[in-house]
Amino acid sequence: MAKSMIQRRQDAERERIEAYAATLRRVSHVPRPAPDFERALDEARRGFAGVAIRDGALWRPKLKTRDRARLRLAAARHLYARYPVSVALEAIWLDGSGLDADEVTLRKAWYIAVARGDSLYKAGANAWLSRKEVHCFLNVAGDFTFGEAFWLAIARSYTDDPGLAARLARTKIARTPRGGLAFWREVTRFFCGHPASKEEIDDLCDYIGAMHQRDAAYSLKGRTLASLRRQMLEWHRDIAAIERIEAMRRRAAGRAPRTAGPQSQSRAWDGSRLEDWEWKPSAKEAKAHGERFFVRQLKTAEDLVAESRAMHHCVSMYAAKCIAGYASIWVLRRTALGKIDRLLTIELDPQNRAVQVRGFGNRVASPEERKIVERWAKARGVVLKA
Repeated sequence: MAKSMIQRRQDAERERIEAYAATLRRVSHVPRPAPDFERALDEARRGFAGVAIRDGALWRPKLKTRDRARLRLAAARHLYARYPVSVALEAIWLDGSGLDADEVTLRKAWYIAVARGDSLYKAGANAWLSRKEVHCFLNVAGDFTFGEAFWLAIARSYTDDPGLAARLARTKIARTPRGGLAFWREVTRFFCGHPASKEEIDDLCDYIGAMHQRDAAYSLKGRTLASLRRQMLEWHRDIAAIERIEAMRRRAAGRAPRTAGPQSQSRAWDGSRLEDWEWKPSAKEAKAHGERFFVRQLKTAEDLVAESRAMHHCVSMYAAKCIAGYASIWVLRRTALGKIDRLLTIELDPQNRAVQVRGFGNRVASPEERKIVERWAKARGVVLKA
């Protein structure tokens, strides 16, 4: 008697289940390895011999986990902990990725000092934190990372508002290198006095960090939140202008025949073949000790935009002409007593004829500046307008 469609489906399902069960019976059972407690103890003791308060041989953990990080933390607690320690300090036993060996050692040493009940201030924290800040760092509650807890403690020394301090601790300030502590302390103090949202502080930190990288003497003294916002917007406009100029340069480089050498690999365009020039007045002519003047060519987007911004004129709009070889831009600078002054911006055509000579805000050259430009023009064969 023929089987119905339902019976055939049931038989097929039964055969599939029996085949699966037979396969499971053939597979040999592999027992899970036991937690490696000895390895955890070795990792927790490494580099800190002789400072444990308990004997590792007496450790009788009741852990079922096989996670190495959790076992390592449990071993550290057994070896060193006389008192409870914050999550921020314990985190180093769980994950040290992204940190160099010195930083890992420092954080473990801080954990051990606090867990043992020793003075963290005397254990090395005094190199970065005051006693008040150390106390705050040790009593940070919540899911803050080590870096966030560190900067939360610093922020609390400048503000009585715990919410503001916590907000600052979660900004990009907490990810700055400790080598720049003095500068970023100043930044933290500024935002404690000029509160802003986390998102805006992060954006402003990008700008502030770029300015500090460009000039180590950069400071926030005398600045306001409004002035920083304005300067940040100008910086973003400069970046956009640089990107536009760079795009033009790359397009021009793609059309030009490839040439070997470092110039072809850099972000600079070829520019004029004239060499830069420098002149040092005699002791009788100099107005200051060590005074000298120099003229150099601008051949990168960054230099062109910076000149345009500093001198309050539109020289950056000449980038396309410079890249195409229809013009070259030169600057006259004066240096004396360790200070460099921007004096003039000069445009030359391909025949080395001066098309424009302008100072700040497009002013004309002063008689003294004109004499220096004439000296340069004579030395380099540049033709000046009468």
